[in-house]
Amino acid sequence: MRRVLVSSGSYLEPVIGFSRAVRVGNHIVVGGTAPIRAEGGTAAPGDAYGQTVRCLEIVRKAIENAGGRLEHVTRTRILLTDIALWQDAARAHAELFGTIRPVTTVMQVSAFVDPDWLVEIEAEAIVD
Repeated sequence: MRRVLVSSGSYLEPVIGFSRAVRVGNHIVVGGTAPIRAEGGTAAPGDAYGQTVRCLEIVRKAIENAGGRLEHVTRTRILLTDIALWQDAARAHAELFGTIRPVTTVMQVSAFVDPDWLVEIEAEAIVD
């Protein structure tokens, strides 16, 4: 099966050796996506809702660049450094996925690579 690698241009991709998304067959997997602005730096510092919106913008673009659509998303994971912020992240997630309703996990982690990041998002899609 053909393997398609999708880059988001993150400065960390070559440092860590990862792709934003990988498509094999009809399966697309998007790795932990941080709230990085297009011009660099953290989007919406201190704002879990704004950071989640930015993460989801990057996730959406990665899925589309891999040949999928949001309707193909079957699973998302919302990782937060403070679980008390879950409602802010959930609101942004629901704005995008409210009618699609993928399986979703919300969890707290101890830290991310950049201490300014409050949230990261992962996603999986199956393209029909």
